[in-house]
Amino acid sequence: MSRPAGRAVLADDGCRLWTLVGGDGPPLVFVHGGPGLWDMAGDLATMFEGHYRTVRWDQRGCGRSQRRGPYTLDRSVADLGAVLDAHAAGPATLLGHSWGAHLALEYTLRHPERVRRLVYVAGTGIDDEDTWKPVYRQRTRDLPGGLDRASVVRQWTAEFPDRAQAATHAEAMATPWFEINRECSVTINAEVARRLRETDLAARCRTLRVPVLIVDGSEDLRPRWAVDSLAAALPDVRRVVLRGASHLPWVEDPDGFSGAVLGDHRR
Repeated sequence: MSRPAGRAVLADDGCRLWTLVGGDGPPLVFVHGGPGLWDMAGDLATMFEGHYRTVRWDQRGCGRSQRRGPYTLDRSVADLGAVLDAHAAGPATLLGHSWGAHLALEYTLRHPERVRRLVYVAGTGIDDEDTWKPVYRQRTRDLPGGLDRASVVRQWTAEFPDRAQAATHAEAMATPWFEINRECSVTINAEVARRLRETDLAARCRTLRVPVLIVDGSEDLRPRWAVDSLAAALPDVRRVVLRGASHLPWVEDPDGFSGAVLGDHRR
């Protein structure tokens, strides 16, 4: 299978970041999950290319980007800024998924003038992760370990409640396949967990004037009440829960997902 060639963007420390642009219109930048994974927004780009200039990218050390640290939240925020500098002349819409939702939120809090709108998809909120992670661990306790493709596909299959389609969806997530960057995952997850324990992110969110759309799938293995305090703290927020969808709600309910995002398109 051929892979999109993309274009390299240099971070301010010289790290090469893979990017891919399509469509026409105001910029929409996808911020993928992980950490340690890669962009899987091909379907999303196709969904929105008629309305936006879509920008996909792999975070440093991941996928098609240069495998090079350091792996920190501050570095990730700066890298996202480099992608915006290269591909967004004015304020952009950020669509962040899972860990990418947290990264996009953090960027928006630091640089609200660069963000037209934040779409926060399947994130895990702003509370100490010990409030929700035990529930998640209980729900996933029987999943296999391993970082090889076959093991990860089996893990990802559990993300989809429609068991007839789960394996197909998980295979699509893993195509193309790149080595998972475990160092990136462990390091950034530990830093984010520490910051959530030690800082009052809700107070920062209460000052944000950028409109935020939160999109959840009701069947996500990560409990959706973990996002309640974030929604309560944001001054300009709309929340959409897609019934029957899970952690990748655009896969299971593409019409509901695109309707939610495009319903706020002119904001």
